[in-house]
Amino acid sequence: MTAKLARNMRRGGMNLHNKAVRGNLIHAPVCGQIEALLDALILIDEAGVIAEVLPGCPPRLCADYAARGALVTLRPGQYLLPGLVDLHVHAPQFPQLGKALDLPLDRWLMEHTFPLEARYEDVGFAAEIYGRLIDTLLANGTTTALYFATIHLPASLKLAELCLQRGQRALVGRVAMDHPQTCPAFYRDASAALAADETRDFIAQVQALPGNVPRLVWPVITPRFIPACTDELLQLLGALATQTGCHVQTHCSEGDWEHQHVLARTGQSDAAALADFGLLTRRTVLAHGNFVSAADMDLIGAAGAGIAHCPVSNSYLADAVFPLRAALDRGLHVGLGTDIAGGASPSVLENARHAVTVSRMREDGVDATKPAGSRGVPGARIDFREAFWLATAGGGAALDLPIGQFAPGYMFDAMLVDQNAPHSHLGVTADDDAADVLQKIIYLVQRTNIARVWVGGRMVHEI
Repeated sequence: MTAKLARNMRRGGMNLHNKAVRGNLIHAPVCGQIEALLDALILIDEAGVIAEVLPGCPPRLCADYAARGALVTLRPGQYLLPGLVDLHVHAPQFPQLGKALDLPLDRWLMEHTFPLEARYEDVGFAAEIYGRLIDTLLANGTTTALYFATIHLPASLKLAELCLQRGQRALVGRVAMDHPQTCPAFYRDASAALAADETRDFIAQVQALPGNVPRLVWPVITPRFIPACTDELLQLLGALATQTGCHVQTHCSEGDWEHQHVLARTGQSDAAALADFGLLTRRTVLAHGNFVSAADMDLIGAAGAGIAHCPVSNSYLADAVFPLRAALDRGLHVGLGTDIAGGASPSVLENARHAVTVSRMREDGVDATKPAGSRGVPGARIDFREAFWLATAGGGAALDLPIGQFAPGYMFDAMLVDQNAPHSHLGVTADDDAADVLQKIIYLVQRTNIARVWVGGRMVHEI
């Protein structure tokens, strides 16, 4: 966080509580559809909640807000979009970003990831890394992030504190993993009881954080994945989910190894096993889901759980492509995840681009030695409209939070995209309609185009 931004945040500079924003807005309240409001006016209340969205700017109302110094007007070439939602981030893996992706998942974890995560016993190390990560995500337009932390309670609490301090909407989980056969001795919980007790303590401490009202940071029950947890631990965490109503996150059917391990151990799929343990709820987010079956999708849909689609990391470590189109057609809650550091980018927009690309590859196939009609899965593609929805409103719905679109009652989480930023690739012309503009934003926007970011009406990033 820059010194200038820190001063502005303390003084309330460019915060939008009890203010209005006038300009061109683009959002996707419905999957597959975009809505562009030209010269619109958004009224924001004292809590950072959207009070009203008015297409066109009523002259008297605009004049009233302007007279009070409470009107922010976007300049030509600037566009307001909802803040991005990242449904799957391994916060401690940030130093590993872009590293060791040539390895299979088991070696990636054992040789790089687990040794790195073990270092977060040092809270000072954790604070330095987590601060840089949060700043990086905010600068990329990520207003809400669902975080895996580590098994260390103090460091996990530090991540929650830093998110609150920097103003990022965050859901943070102290990771639970106790299985002696799949977790290294230097990095695992000593017992199922300890992991469950520390998860309970973490929930209470996050909920009691000073200043966390209205709620900006939530605790999350976080079994790493079934292979890393004993049945006893999974049962204890399922009971805790029932008792507390907290969000739940874990990996589900990510790759061949995990998928086959769970089938052999439990006799059923990840989704079915998680349901039996009480871990499949309306507030559950399952990362990846590449091997979910139609029956699994029915189970996930009936529970109201969500899936974090991680197209970049799946390309490296998952051995498969998530059946996204099928999940959307069934009405499942789906959003996007960067999966730092399995995904080599901190940008949700980049994952939106990849979501479109991998869906096209799934539909068209990649083996040119096969006839065109037999290479892929017909009807599997999505386009930029659905990808944008996944990155915003879809992620908000998966978390069961009022975020991701510009509508009354929703939090004013937003990013200001500026095509006039230095060295910008984004070039909007007079011939471009709203769909063209959004498509260009998705494919061409870089971090330098994201001029300002607000969470709940509070400015948390500024170039």
